[in-house]
Amino acid sequence: MEPAAQPLWTPSAERARHCALARFSHYVQERFKAPVHDYPSLHKWSVEFPEHFWSAVWDFCEVRCSRGSQQIIADATHLPGAQWFVGAQLNYAENLLHNGHDTLALIFRNESGERRELTRQQLRSEVARIADGLKQAGVKAGDRVAGYLPNIPEAVIAMLATTSIGAIWSSCSPDCDASAVVDRFVQITPRVLFAADGHRYAGKSIDCLPSIAELCEEVPSIERVVLVPYLNAGVTAERVPDGVLFDSFGRTGQTLAFAQLPFEQPAFILYSSDGTDAPKCIVHSAGGALIQQLKENILHTDMGAEDRCFYFTACDSVMWNALVSGLATGATIVLFDGAPLQPDPTILWRMAAEERITLFGTNPQFLATCEQLGLRPRETFDLSALRTVLSAGGPLSPASYRYVYRDVHPDVQLSSLAAAPDIMGCFGAACPLLPVYEGEIQALGLGLKVEVFDAAGRPLIGQQGELVCTRPFPSVPVGFWGDTEAERFTAAYFARYPHVWWQGDRATLTPHGGLIVHSRQ
Repeated sequence: MEPAAQPLWTPSAERARHCALARFSHYVQERFKAPVHDYPSLHKWSVEFPEHFWSAVWDFCEVRCSRGSQQIIADATHLPGAQWFVGAQLNYAENLLHNGHDTLALIFRNESGERRELTRQQLRSEVARIADGLKQAGVKAGDRVAGYLPNIPEAVIAMLATTSIGAIWSSCSPDCDASAVVDRFVQITPRVLFAADGHRYAGKSIDCLPSIAELCEEVPSIERVVLVPYLNAGVTAERVPDGVLFDSFGRTGQTLAFAQLPFEQPAFILYSSDGTDAPKCIVHSAGGALIQQLKENILHTDMGAEDRCFYFTACDSVMWNALVSGLATGATIVLFDGAPLQPDPTILWRMAAEERITLFGTNPQFLATCEQLGLRPRETFDLSALRTVLSAGGPLSPASYRYVYRDVHPDVQLSSLAAAPDIMGCFGAACPLLPVYEGEIQALGLGLKVEVFDAAGRPLIGQQGELVCTRPFPSVPVGFWGDTEAERFTAAYFARYPHVWWQGDRATLTPHGGLIVHSRQ
């Protein structure tokens, strides 16, 4: 494979010098005498010395915990089976809500023109109230709480309230067919369901009340439905079984408390399905999700307190988790609910300009459609605040790379991501120190020994093969819900190559350290 003759973008010396990843490199040089002088050497060190690397991430990213770990990694050669930060006690939500100052936590907009804001103090107060409601409903650590919600502030609040008490959050988007939602929720037996009465998409009103009734009938574990009046402000709790309105759930003025639990305590259930079997209910630990997200947000994406971060996503996507986790960096997150291109194809670019978004996350289909429609956002909107564009959800075509630099912004870091709900993160990630080459993911994720294998398990460079990860990492899932003997879990990820994580993607490692993901098996 011939490398691209010239990069499409290279970070300025000033940008590279001041990014968090550069500071982290200096930090590990001083603390561990790590032989790090560029990104490839940093990545090499991160996978060769995982105990040092992940300990450095913990400290540099300031993980909040009530008790530190006695051992960074136990059973270090076991994949799966390695244990991380043994003895540590922490809470996921606390790490996202630690900053109680009255700065802006989130901005919400939708296709109908609604706009709302929540400061960090308002967010903490709402989380405390909903957490109280969950406790009053009898929910305890380890219980499941489900969301059937659009991408609205109430979804963020409910997730944070759930994880604050040590319960497990799982959500599905309301544009998902009710039977598909039943297939997921019936496996995890949630006790409480947060649901919106409906939503709007592409100018159409979609009533979710019949689907909520079906969910309650088919998932008998649901004891309480917390209803968000979103489509119709006048909807009453009586419209759903065992209903209570979101604003009436829990007592105001409660002190926000965070259950301190082990690193490996389950916090999230995400879903993956190949259409041939029941959906896989992927259980992620609080600690594994947190440290992976902090690493990606702070080191790979260079996110910080001055940023305004947006992903076009839904609540059942791993990118929604990535977006909300941005709160841990002090950034303001921007939520959008609705259609990205209908009836107004410029609505997201207009929002980016008006809200001064610095990090804009989307997907390949959106960028390809913008080009097909002839949109030239840089000529129409002031996108001067924008410094990073991320794309997840599939390979980004070379044409879309050219489109972004020609018609969106000539000086942004454009990073395609190899994101996966399976690991609550990205095998291929952004890197503020590296150039952008057409058609390539910039870098392999730090701490992840990503390789490409042929059918016999031999490493390949410059040739297409199977995307694998050959060493343990903290966000390896706890397992699949209900898979007590780990048979489905092992078959999904470790049957192809024993003790090697097999992702199921065809990929190529490029000569200059990038990654191209071609297709999923």
